[in-house]
Amino acid sequence: MNEAPKTTKEVTKKVKVESYDIARSDETLDLAKDLAKFIKDNKLTTNVQGKEFVNVEGWQYAGSRLGIVPIVEHVINVSSPEEMKYQAKVTLFDLRHGTTVGAGFAVCSNKESGKKFYQEFAIMSMAQTRAIGKAYRNCLAWIIRAAGYEPTPAEEMDYNTNTVAVAAPAPVAAQPVPAMQVLPAEAPAATVDAPAAAPVQYATAAHKEEIIRLLNHPVITRPEKTKMLLNINRLDEERAVQAIAKLRKAIDDRENVEKVAA
Repeated sequence: MNEAPKTTKEVTKKVKVESYDIARSDETLDLAKDLAKFIKDNKLTTNVQGKEFVNVEGWQYAGSRLGIVPIVEHVINVSSPEEMKYQAKVTLFDLRHGTTVGAGFAVCSNKESGKKFYQEFAIMSMAQTRAIGKAYRNCLAWIIRAAGYEPTPAEEMDYNTNTVAVAAPAPVAAQPVPAMQVLPAEAPAATVDAPAAAPVQYATAAHKEEIIRLLNHPVITRPEKTKMLLNINRLDEERAVQAIAKLRKAIDDRENVEKVAA
């Protein structure tokens, strides 16, 4: 007797998330060892004054192994006429328990050293990236420390690295005038001619939650899930809709194959 096909929602409700248990020290120590190898093998650190700081991709990997994924709640334009500035809020969602377990706020501004000529989308994107790192730091800093790295996301160190870098150009400012004549003449022309970047419409929280639910389907493989979770906050609305459609099609196709095989 054939059973009625179950909806994706009905299936995913029963799926258990494969992850370490953050409440068990033995499991988290195993995660720290795995994390140290993953970060080293994939070169996910930035060296600042002799210390290794983990890039946000490394923090996302640690979170995904614990079943904790970031959701960008909002990105707010807090610019003024003199400054381009964005603030982002990210929450951490525990897939195993279906609850929010942390949050992080961050900002990015074109007034920061090295970001004077950044386009608007880059300022907005960096605010999100920093907020993701901050949220994970608030929750998982001790695991990153156990893995042998500094418990601060590399993206937060932008301020410090930029502060150090500012000291270097001082001798350049003191050079003869001919060395400075070309740049002022050309830089404004490039800036004026550059077309204004259209605001990027990033995927909504609802899109991301739907992607996460689909990724928990048993026919989706672990590598597929990890790859998507690491990139979920980079999706714009169009790509998010495409990802949802592809996941649904993959689930339907694989379920049909399993039914035929049975």
